[in-house]
Amino acid sequence: MAVKSIVKMGNPVLLKPAAPVTDIRAPEIRHLIQDMFDSLEAVGGVGLAAPQIAVGLQVVIVKIPRARMALEENRNAGEVGPKVLINPIVEGIGEANQLGWEGCLSVPGLRGLVPRFSSVHLKARDQEGQEIDQVIDGFYARVLQHECDHLSGILYPQRMTDLKLLVYEEEMNSFMEYYSSVDGDV
Repeated sequence: MAVKSIVKMGNPVLLKPAAPVTDIRAPEIRHLIQDMFDSLEAVGGVGLAAPQIAVGLQVVIVKIPRARMALEENRNAGEVGPKVLINPIVEGIGEANQLGWEGCLSVPGLRGLVPRFSSVHLKARDQEGQEIDQVIDGFYARVLQHECDHLSGILYPQRMTDLKLLVYEEEMNSFMEYYSSVDGDV
């Protein structure tokens, strides 16, 4: 299909709640999903929400390579995806929030330390309309929360509890030893 431009923080489409998809099998939804995968592949991300390509619908895709999962999980984790989630609902499990570094295709060049649930309950439909109902843990759970926030008009800096930990990637890379040990206290 087509590679679409990723809209950036400041674009009003990222501030509005996305509308539910009413006809999952509609040709325009199939085209949207393909455009999202083409766009994600072009920029090398692990997840994308439809509002990030200026489409205000509740569609999320996730594709996390095995190497990235192993890096994030510190174990030999398997690949996730490609997954299509339509009208997803993600609910945190438990009380504890884990801090983790996040970036966003719509907030390029920055990283922030964001609290998220370490486990979530996901309910959604796939591109065929099949129900998805499962518990997700770890990095995949973080990605789901991040992408589903886009469907509510929320960007990760809005979830941060300390904006001192919103940093430029190039500075973070220069001081990796320092930032790898930061747990919220600077």
